[in-house]
Amino acid sequence: MTSRAETTKQKLFDATLRLSASRGLVGLTVDEIAAEAGVAKGTVYYNFGSKDGLVDGLLRYGVGQLADELRAAADDEDPMAVIESQMDNALKFIGQYPGFSQILVSEMWRTPGQWHETLTLLREEVISIVKAQLQRLADAGRLPEGVQIQTAAAGLFGTMLVVALDWQVFGPQRTRAEVLDSVMLLIRGLGR
Repeated sequence: MTSRAETTKQKLFDATLRLSASRGLVGLTVDEIAAEAGVAKGTVYYNFGSKDGLVDGLLRYGVGQLADELRAAADDEDPMAVIESQMDNALKFIGQYPGFSQILVSEMWRTPGQWHETLTLLREEVISIVKAQLQRLADAGRLPEGVQIQTAAAGLFGTMLVVALDWQVFGPQRTRAEVLDSVMLLIRGLGR
């Protein structure tokens, strides 16, 4: 059972996602977020200290959820099948939370980003999950000689985000399965 504080935080996260989906984060005010969430302005400050604290918490929460989705796909199956499950789980997650993916993509590569330190830690967490499966492919001799696992993992993570966001913005009529099949054609080109 979730506590009252967790429920309030979730309301604030959801409100921030709704508002930022069309306007981005920069112009949002605490007043707007609180009004959208149906709480008093002081609630934001009480739970997060500031708008920046709220966004930091939102990023941690969202990337934690994404990491959980990726971990859920990682078992002892064939590593390429696990990568496919991870990609599908990422597409499902971003399909459920398109506003979060927009924030993540825009903030992840903005230099210097306000949440750079937080995103660096969160990025490493997700990349390490993807990297483990790529290492399994390499150990099985299924990656071309000389592939840099860290770089390939970062590329796969970027692919997950950008393809999912592209799907949501430019091709929402496509099914998740169609998007997954298209991406896996590219990814399978890496592994033998």
